[in-house]
Amino acid sequence: MSDLASRLAALRRQAGVRAPEPAPTARAPAAPVPNRPDLALLRRMAGVRERIAQPRSPLRAATRDVPGEEIAPGLRYLERRFQVADAPAQFDLTFARLTTARREHLLHFDTETTGLAGGTGTRAFMIGAADWHDGGLRVRQLYMTTMAAETAMLRAFTGWIDADTVLVSYNGKSYDAPLLATRYRLARMPNPLQGLTHVDLLHPMRRRFRQVWENCRMQTAERKLLRIVREDDLPGSEAPRAWLTYLRGGASTDLVRVAEHNLQDVRSLSGLLVEAHGWAESDAASPAGYEK
Repeated sequence: MSDLASRLAALRRQAGVRAPEPAPTARAPAAPVPNRPDLALLRRMAGVRERIAQPRSPLRAATRDVPGEEIAPGLRYLERRFQVADAPAQFDLTFARLTTARREHLLHFDTETTGLAGGTGTRAFMIGAADWHDGGLRVRQLYMTTMAAETAMLRAFTGWIDADTVLVSYNGKSYDAPLLATRYRLARMPNPLQGLTHVDLLHPMRRRFRQVWENCRMQTAERKLLRIVREDDLPGSEAPRAWLTYLRGGASTDLVRVAEHNLQDVRSLSGLLVEAHGWAESDAASPAGYEK
């Protein structure tokens, strides 16, 4: 190394400047590895198909939103109105072995519950009711978004019932009414359904059509008599899961579908009652041989 180079190196060391590293010498390209297997060829020989990347479908945005107005902590209220042109002012109930009832006294009701077996552990988390109001059909629904709202729901439902109310249901005498009676008793509240006239449409449907239809479920009756076919309907058996999923912090998607199912139930009750209104008169004019 020359004297100049030595001095420059000493100055750089004093200044803390590192000497530049010599540039790496260019290496000759590596020779190809002999006999390297062709992976694509091996996959084809083994019958392995190439994976095709599929675009991911967008996930539904989970929501906790629920419809209706909160009228008490954890209690929601929904109200909708429908125009119905063919409802008589006075209903003939002789098909149900009763007499008559004025339209404004009728209350068509249905519940959605936490189980189908009944008993003190089963509760109604949703009550839907339809009545004739201001020339049309009014549908009101109450449903709980917390366990603690049951008393408020029962109290609100009591306010819809008068001494002259005539109840209309489908299997309500055997299921909905006894279940509500139990819940009122456990809440230490008077049962507003006790002593009321109750038209359970399941029984006259069975007397009339059990030898004609495959079964007498409500959806069969509405399909045969009202020409209603439900689309994207959440079965009633799925209602407990939908509500419990929401209570545990899940999405409200199926709970909203339960409300739509309940809405159609009470609307169909009113339509089936209108259909049954003329049975006694038509049978008297042209007996069809149905079992009475």
